[in-house]
Amino acid sequence: MENTLEIKDLRAGFPTEKGVAMAVDGVSLRVPRGAIVGVVGESGCGKSMTARAVMGIIKSPGRIYEGSIVFDGRELTALSQRELSRLRGGELSMVFQEPMTSLNPVMTVGKQVAEALRLHSGVTRAEARRETVRIFEKVGIPDAEKRFDCYPHELSGGLRQRAAIAMAMICSPKLMIADEPTTALDVTVEAQILRLIRSLRDDTGMSVLLISHDLGVIAQMCDYVYVMYAGQIVEQTDVCRLFDAPSHPYTRGLLNSVHSLRAGGSELETIQGGVPDLLNMPSGCRFRPRCGAACDGCGEKMPELREVSPGHLARCLERGDGV
Repeated sequence: MENTLEIKDLRAGFPTEKGVAMAVDGVSLRVPRGAIVGVVGESGCGKSMTARAVMGIIKSPGRIYEGSIVFDGRELTALSQRELSRLRGGELSMVFQEPMTSLNPVMTVGKQVAEALRLHSGVTRAEARRETVRIFEKVGIPDAEKRFDCYPHELSGGLRQRAAIAMAMICSPKLMIADEPTTALDVTVEAQILRLIRSLRDDTGMSVLLISHDLGVIAQMCDYVYVMYAGQIVEQTDVCRLFDAPSHPYTRGLLNSVHSLRAGGSELETIQGGVPDLLNMPSGCRFRPRCGAACDGCGEKMPELREVSPGHLARCLERGDGV
């Protein structure tokens, strides 16, 4: 299957006085055309940094150190900022976790979306307004003509997120990156936003890279999933296999920490400890200090990402790397 996005051996981080804090360390992933691919993991595991590397918006002094990012046949790491700017908001778009951080508070939401269209397509103001109202209606914003002239603070959180999605969709992108798009929303609005993203994918054929810490969102939305921990991919497979037969202890820990109706009133399991310091990674497997299944060999070498069954890869010694 043809890939809209292909990342190979990506390493990105921030230089410090003590060395480079490598937030993304050797990540490889693919987003097939028309697919919804999820990246899941705790806060601080490198999910958002991966997304920002694709968009070319890593804040200085952070930067990409190694690796390849191919979008629709083009190597993004070889493009200038001007060339990346032509792609961003057009063929390549992103929806951020909190729309108030991506929407200009002193400009009406309609004007912001319309300007994105004018920048990439060169239409007139009147044409841009008409198309913006149309996309507002498509993403479920009521009274779209009236909302065009509203400022972000005048909209609810759900409507602001719909406006952010409208901005991401206005130029019919080939890939939309959704970085925790429902975290700040209540469950009813969350369900509406997720249905909207899936519907837009079905209607336009765009690809979606969905970043989340919420396994419920991943289960509902994704075709294929990458599990990240401490800057690395530790497991990857299709969504059904991930939930039916998780292989890596970290993935199992994440699943066991999710409330299930079948569990009744039993206490949720937790993963002890926290994501390691980027400048002080444990030897061998990075999950070893938190893993109940760790053995002596886990501290001796970094496990490779290996196939544990057809189409299912995991980075764990207990899954066949040998000690």
